[in-house]
Amino acid sequence: MKYRINRKTNDRISEIGLGSAYIFEAGFKEAVKILKKAYEGGINYYDLATGHGDSFPIYGEAFHEVRENIFYQIHFGADYTKGEYGWTLDLETIKKSVEKMLQELRTDYIDYGFIHCQDEFTDWENYKKNGIYDYILELKEKGIVRHIGLSSHTPKVINRILDEADIDMLMFSINPGYDYGKGEYAYGEVEEREKIYRRCEKEGIGISVMKPFSGGQLLDEKTSFFKKALSIHQCLKYVLDKPGVLTALPGAKSVAEVEELLSYYDKSDEELNYSIISTFEPIRVNGRCVYCNHCKPCPAGIDIGLVNKYYDLALAGDQLSIEHYKTLEKNASDCIECGHCDSRCPFSVKQSERMKEIKEYMKNH
Repeated sequence: MKYRINRKTNDRISEIGLGSAYIFEAGFKEAVKILKKAYEGGINYYDLATGHGDSFPIYGEAFHEVRENIFYQIHFGADYTKGEYGWTLDLETIKKSVEKMLQELRTDYIDYGFIHCQDEFTDWENYKKNGIYDYILELKEKGIVRHIGLSSHTPKVINRILDEADIDMLMFSINPGYDYGKGEYAYGEVEEREKIYRRCEKEGIGISVMKPFSGGQLLDEKTSFFKKALSIHQCLKYVLDKPGVLTALPGAKSVAEVEELLSYYDKSDEELNYSIISTFEPIRVNGRCVYCNHCKPCPAGIDIGLVNKYYDLALAGDQLSIEHYKTLEKNASDCIECGHCDSRCPFSVKQSERMKEIKEYMKNH
């Protein structure tokens, strides 16, 4: 397992986390085995926007002895008082639901208390008006909530809340389908979504990713928006390449599925390569570097995807990315203009020209 640091909280978070949407379907004993397998594999970050309240005792049983070694995302607005998942903006219902979650998880604190599922401006206004946000702040003051998160599918709403609240973690839906306008939660244009990634990277807000496989749709050519299947490992690589992303949160309902997720680190560069998405929406993505590194290997030894990422972040105002760029062993100034990357880029990016542009920019900053 590899880990990334949330710069706002200093938490060391596993690149692969675990969602809980349907883990309860495995049954209590098997679900406990699933979670213990995940923990043994180094997964330390768990989202608890689950499909049913039966999930919480499972986590309590699996993790109460190692509670200090893991992180929970708990959602203020996900209601389990009646068992099944429900969404609510009623403060008293939320208080009862949170109390029930903590009791069944066998814990007395929440690592990341989430402002849950804010997809409209009115959601945020009602969330504040009903006193829910103040309740989270109150629990943070008491030490019950350690950090504050935000869950949303909508870039314009995310920007509004990031302007008004001190957010430490954003839960956002990311996958190749959504980023290019395909699927139920494909909110925001390509550039609008990318600006969210860059803003979070710039401000040190971690991103935990929901729906990395679009509920499994991308894994089967019969259900894929593009009529072509991606592997779970290609989807994970795509997500983890995005600026600001700390962890992906796929679900699992068997030990075998957890093992398959963990095998990500055993895959070759070719098996992780997701450049096939260039055939999905060529007009919308052509000319834009998506950091897929299909251009590797560079004869001069430049990590072209990383150089591009730092440059894009610098243009978005992230001063730290400039410092990171300057610590690279090889950067744009080492480009020999051989054209190898130009010939290999599936998105028709003129990387040799872009290296000149990056070189000049970084020289003056």
